[in-house]
Amino acid sequence: MPQNQAIAFDALPGAVTAYLAAHRDHDTTAQLDLFAADATVVDEGQTHTGTTAIAAWMGDASVAYTYTITPIAAERSGEEDYTVTQHLAGDFPGGTVDLRFRFSLGDGLIRHLVIEP
Repeated sequence: MPQNQAIAFDALPGAVTAYLAAHRDHDTTAQLDLFAADATVVDEGQTHTGTTAIAAWMGDASVAYTYTITPIAAERSGEEDYTVTQHLAGDFPGGTVDLRFRFSLGDGLIRHLVIEP
């Protein structure tokens, strides 16, 4: 498969689409259920490993700002690697940003997620 192949949103795996919906709805419980027990999340230069650390990160992130999310692009970059670019608009510094959510999956769960501009 070619690297970074654009795909339709409906071609994304269930764990990714479920995460995106839960993230849009600010449903941290539903998001957390999609992560492997030893998963890692990298956001704002910080790495959060394991569901306890990821839950704490989600809790902090969910109350820090109010924002809306609009998916704008999806790519497949490997057998179980996907990137979704989302436009966020809200009350955070700068007001708008496009962020790439890079997912690595395993056994139907999110094993690694990197969020970056």
